[in-house]
This record gives sequence, structure tokens and C-alpha cells, in this order.
Amino acid sequence: MDRATIWAHIHAERAALAATLADLDEADWAHDTLCPGWSVHDVAAHVISTPQIGWRQLPGMLARNLGRGYNTMIFREVKRLGAQETRASILADFERYATSTHHVPTTTSVEPLIDALLHHQDIVRPLGRQRTMAPAAAVVAADRVRRLAPLMGTGRLVRGVRMVATDVDWERGRGPTVTGPIQELLMLASGRRPDPALVSGDGLALAGA
Repeated sequence: MDRATIWAHIHAERAALAATLADLDEADWAHDTLCPGWSVHDVAAHVISTPQIGWRQLPGMLARNLGRGYNTMIFREVKRLGAQETRASILADFERYATSTHHVPTTTSVEPLIDALLHHQDIVRPLGRQRTMAPAAAVVAADRVRRLAPLMGTGRLVRGVRMVATDVDWERGRGPTVTGPIQELLMLASGRRPDPALVSGDGLALAGA
């Protein structure tokens, strides 16, 4: 998929997430998400922070988290951002950066797509809501997540199961099989629990899903 199409998917998912957030009440914003320790408020602030992080911000992030691992750094930065931002300022940022094509230095243009797709699910699923990913976008995100698996803590899973999508022509990996819609396989590859009603296969035992 070319970069212009990737950014079109990112902008579409950002707009959909902004609409979801605007429809939530105060209690929903304080609700837990699929990300342990992160509220809806925290996740929303994180997603829309990525168009705002440039080379100038990186030294501070590294200094604040010296000696800590990648996941710990992300957790601490998300909580810090969440504490600084209000519900109104987060929604304003979603409007301001709706069509931004900036991504965090050292990352690719696919990382904002991963963030938008997965974090939208992180928010809506615990609230009993649904959001269907664009399958073509989920394919691009899933391939990138597989490459980032060691960093995300899912390297063993990605290496040990064969994932086969039922809604698009996509098959990756070797070993016991997990089948399901590409969005559920993306959830699984990123360390999230897929919808058990939509996935099947003997690879689920290894995945712990």
C-alpha cells in the first residue's frame, strides 16, 4: 500500500475515533481500556500526541525514563500526557491534527495507523461498543506488528502460530493455526485478546486466547 493510501486510512480512523470520543460521557472517559492501567482519557491523549512528537521532544522523553524499558517509558509518558490534557483539549487536538502526516521520529508512517486502529478497539470493546477496521488497513498494520513483535512482547507468539485471515487473502507464520477476520488476528499479534466468537483453531491454546 502506498503512503498516500496509508495516510488516508489513518485520517479516516482518527476521524472515527474522534467521533467515538465526542459521543462518550465523563464516566466513559474515566473507564478502563484494554491497555492495563490506561483510561479512555489516557489512550485518547496518547493517540493524538503522536502527530505532535518531533525531534525536540525526544531528549526529554528519554531523560525522564532513563534506565527504563520501552514499554515502561510508553506507560509513563501516556500517564503524564493524560494528566496534562483535559477532555476538551484532547478533542481539540483531534480536530487540529486530523489530517497531519507527521509521525514520531525513528518510526514509519505505519505506526500511527497501528495506534489508531488498535487503540480505537482498546476504547470501544470494554464499553460494549463496536468498530470494524478497514480490512486493507488492518493487513498493513498486522504485517508491521509482526515485525515489531519482539518489541511488543509477542515475538514468541508470532513465531509459533500460523495466522490465516477469513476475510482477506492473508496468511502468515508457521505452526498451529488461528483463523479469523484480519482485525482479530491483528489484535492477537499485538498481544490483545481477540473476540473468541470470531477466531478458531488449535493455535489459540498457544496464544492463550
